[in-house]
Amino acid sequence: MFDSGFGGLTVARAVMDLLPSEDVVYLGDTGRYPYGPRDLNEVRDFARQIARHLVESHDVKVVVVACNTAAAAALDVLVDECPVPVLGVIEPGARALTQTTVTGRVGVIGTVGTIGSGAYQAAVREAAGDAAVTLTCAACPGFVEFVERGETDSEQAHVLAERLLAPVSDAGVDALLLGCTHYPFLARTIGDVMGRDVVLVSSADETAFALKALLDDEGLAAPPGGSGKHRWVSTGDAAAFAALGRSLLGPELDVVEALEWDA
Repeated sequence: MFDSGFGGLTVARAVMDLLPSEDVVYLGDTGRYPYGPRDLNEVRDFARQIARHLVESHDVKVVVVACNTAAAAALDVLVDECPVPVLGVIEPGARALTQTTVTGRVGVIGTVGTIGSGAYQAAVREAAGDAAVTLTCAACPGFVEFVERGETDSEQAHVLAERLLAPVSDAGVDALLLGCTHYPFLARTIGDVMGRDVVLVSSADETAFALKALLDDEGLAAPPGGSGKHRWVSTGDAAAFAALGRSLLGPELDVVEALEWDA
């Protein structure tokens, strides 16, 4: 699986907990983060390069795009091009959101690139089916950077959240999808701003369940009872990735391999 940096560790944690027998290779493209402000065509090129690397260098059996911006930009292309199944985080999250709401008023927050792509708007519309759902979206530039610096509980993050979450708060949503895999690390701050009556929905657990279903359906699941191996790769500072990543994911994140892209 891959992400622009640390956000996809929420998905990795959920997959490791649900599927302990599976080997996991996680690539954090910290040398080029954040993806959110970048042009989606550029993000698509990054995603294709990373997926190709995971297949050719690590012989993976499934690629999980554990980054909402990359999924919005490139999922369809990767599904067409990759020789292995590809799973994103957008559709599982949208399904969970529509199943959670009681009032039908829901919100999605994400990076500028993800919200601007319209991917969540389309996914929520499809997941809702005939149900009456009113969606309010808000881009939250700056959230990813707070997580990448390890400042998930700072006063500055709270002030920024109050400003950026105003549209979804004013819309009276009862369920809010954290449409970036970095955002669960800010869940306490987001929850404080939104209030206890709003359910925060993370796509991480739903993506893990979707991965389990895919592995079972395709006959790719590892035999039960085993202990999967975990590899961690960073395109930026491997030592810094290990230090912050371990605090976010847990002790399983130990040795981090450095990867430099060819020019």
